[in-house]
Amino acid sequence: MLKITKILVANRGEIAIRIMRTCREMGIATVAVFSDADRTSMHVRYADEAYHIGPSASSESYLNADKIIEVAKKSKADAIHPGYGFLSENASFSRKCAENGIKFIGPSPEVINQMGDKIQARLTMIAAGVPVVPGTTESVKTEKDALDTIRQIGLPVMVKASAGGGGKGMRLITEEKDIVSLVRSARSEAKSSFGNDSVYIEKYISSPHHIEFQVLGDQHGNTIHLFERECSVQRRHQKLIEETPSPLMTPELREKMGKYAVDAARAVNYEGAGTIEFLVDNDLNFYFLEMNTRLQVEHPITERITGIDLVKQQILIAEGHPLKMKQKDLRQTGHAIECRIYAEDTDNNFMPSPGKIHNITQPLGLGVRTDGYVYEGYEIPIYYDSMISKLIVWAENRTEAIKRMKRALYEYKITGVKTSIKFLERIMDTDDFRSGNYDTNFIEKNKTELLAISKRTHESEDMIIIAAYIEHLDQLNIAHTSKGMYPAQNRWKKYTYQKNFERL
Repeated sequence: MLKITKILVANRGEIAIRIMRTCREMGIATVAVFSDADRTSMHVRYADEAYHIGPSASSESYLNADKIIEVAKKSKADAIHPGYGFLSENASFSRKCAENGIKFIGPSPEVINQMGDKIQARLTMIAAGVPVVPGTTESVKTEKDALDTIRQIGLPVMVKASAGGGGKGMRLITEEKDIVSLVRSARSEAKSSFGNDSVYIEKYISSPHHIEFQVLGDQHGNTIHLFERECSVQRRHQKLIEETPSPLMTPELREKMGKYAVDAARAVNYEGAGTIEFLVDNDLNFYFLEMNTRLQVEHPITERITGIDLVKQQILIAEGHPLKMKQKDLRQTGHAIECRIYAEDTDNNFMPSPGKIHNITQPLGLGVRTDGYVYEGYEIPIYYDSMISKLIVWAENRTEAIKRMKRALYEYKITGVKTSIKFLERIMDTDDFRSGNYDTNFIEKNKTELLAISKRTHESEDMIIIAAYIEHLDQLNIAHTSKGMYPAQNRWKKYTYQKNFERL
């Protein structure tokens, strides 16, 4: 049985730190890698060793498989944990690790390939008896083929990149006149994003719930699921808030979906921590969407309701240990919610907001966990995803969990860059979210209200700050005037802030 003593974490930011924390608890040494932009990043400071791997662009650093392998060999790391994103679902990288005698903490390259190709994944699930969304089982060769296929399936449909994910190479078609242009557009985006322009077509399920099941599989044929996560609060197919248990779920539906999730993992002899994702319609019919062959961003809420450290399980599985827990012994305890905190301007089409963090106050208290990597004085780079932390809360039930999340978001203060905190806080107050009656159209349905409220909130806060500053300047002017002085700088500041106040 393999004994892992040192792990290179081939990632950055909050997920790198999260993995390293478990390694430290297990007595395993850690190696960080970093780009030019990440020289002062927290994960570099936290690790036992750190190595520079290239320029800021991820294509020249975190995606440079050969350089990462070189560092692993130089540092004498036994294994590489890829986290999520970057090389986590790269079969070629997994294979290179094996060729160099380094354990890749994740599934085999064959499984990554099989599940990474969405068409092949659909075929595998069909063979395993797992329900899939009606659609094609091979790539669409031409726009004419797409037109013929869509006429058979019936509108609306989704065109999806076979090698895709994260909403890239995906288009919704609702009218026949748009078929050719949207298929062409999806193919072009797929080519630029994944180097593969293969696309397939699925029947569009309107207003679905996006529900995923966490699975674990060891090297001895044991496979279990750790229940579901509700991931329907999304913007442009990117998740913003996740919770577990799902407010949609019934015990009968959970048992049925959980069984199919385990069947799906067993169909590919899955090893490690993975996720089986489903779409669920209003009649509680569910369909396989895809399998993520890696750790998910939202894994902490599963950890919170089960008490199981998923990163620790990944490492134990990689070492060859059999799973100790049985399906019948697993329980969901309480309710957990995760909010993804982004450095972005929600009032300006959610544009990224890189820059220097001036002040940060993170929430604390009972049932609150923050997985982050920024600190006061840290400069958020422009080169990577704008997510800066994950805020996780747990409570005895959903109502109390929402209250706790609202309190935690209220306590979370970051200055120097714009963040999504207020936007998330407002989501907690919507009737749809509080009732649990929401689906993947939630943001679009509530966008006008959410953004209007968010804008009014920001403006209200600005007016309070500006009014206080004007009063402060007035006091300064009184003091200076009594001495026969009236600084020009203060006059200019007062004029500027008065104009801003009038504008608001």
